[in-house]
Amino acid sequence: MTSVAVAGASGYAGGEILRLLLGHPAYRDGRLVIGALTAASSAGTDITEHHPHLLPLEGRVLDPTEPEVLAGHDVVFLALPHGHSAAIAEQLGPETLIVDCGADFRLTDPSAWERYYGSTHAGSWPYGLPELPGGRDALQDTKRIAVPGCYPTAALLALLPAVAADLIEPAITVVAVSGTSGAGRAAKVDLLGAEVIGSARAYNIGGAHRHTPEIAQGLRLVTDRDVTVSFTPVLIPTSRGILATCTAPTTATTSEIRSAYEKAYGSEPFVHLLPEGRLPKTGSVIGSNAAQVAVAVDADAGVLVALCAIDNLVKGTGGAAVQSMNLALGWPETEGLSTVGVAP
Repeated sequence: MTSVAVAGASGYAGGEILRLLLGHPAYRDGRLVIGALTAASSAGTDITEHHPHLLPLEGRVLDPTEPEVLAGHDVVFLALPHGHSAAIAEQLGPETLIVDCGADFRLTDPSAWERYYGSTHAGSWPYGLPELPGGRDALQDTKRIAVPGCYPTAALLALLPAVAADLIEPAITVVAVSGTSGAGRAAKVDLLGAEVIGSARAYNIGGAHRHTPEIAQGLRLVTDRDVTVSFTPVLIPTSRGILATCTAPTTATTSEIRSAYEKAYGSEPFVHLLPEGRLPKTGSVIGSNAAQVAVAVDADAGVLVALCAIDNLVKGTGGAAVQSMNLALGWPETEGLSTVGVAP
């Protein structure tokens, strides 16, 4: 029996992990039990005050997020604000599988971490994107996992085959729109309904967004060429979903591009290359661990246009965390995860 704790259970990421665990075959057949659920300011309250949709957990009270509460579990999911995971992780034993949904262990370059996050680099862990070349091997039997950021997941899945096959100049532009849940659950004036509804706005432009070095890092794993990434995130008035539009110079044809993507993703359980002429949309992936990808070549401009739609709370966070847990535990990778979205 595998015991699982979720730290930060009152937030969106923690709630999504719990939703997926409640539907996991291992939970239904008794291989997995949900242990401690923790929070910070919400400690002492019922989990369903924050997630009324998690009815099977009604009556479960949130404990404080303290190492002694989390210790003794086989798996600990850390759904904490950036910079908070490292201190907890170092106090949990090496036998515990820790799946960190924050940024603390994603970046391998200490200078990039210090530039974008402003604190001492805690190190790096195996990266929870199995679709990366070698990604599955790195996750199998590991005890430490860094779940990717939501924007990097969409951008990397859109671009990896083209970069790996050397079909584009790796001077890349990414413009990605996202719903408000990506900013977390803390109350912020700029995320009030009156501020968001009927409006779209870019933020952290000009290389300022913290996911910029993570996108570049992932692409550099599949090429020896210099990679540059210009990333512009855009907040749109929806609760969840990301649509990334990625462009780069190319001399390749659409047929050559599609061939590379078909080869890369033909056997992937969660990444679906759409038929030529069809485009991804966030409404098709909501609630699922699917990533829908489309590619085209603007021949007049000599530019590849690659798009990817994901649910930022599933494939972009909670689904990636569960997918990585499955691999680390030696369970079927797809257990508890679906490619079927919720529509309309």
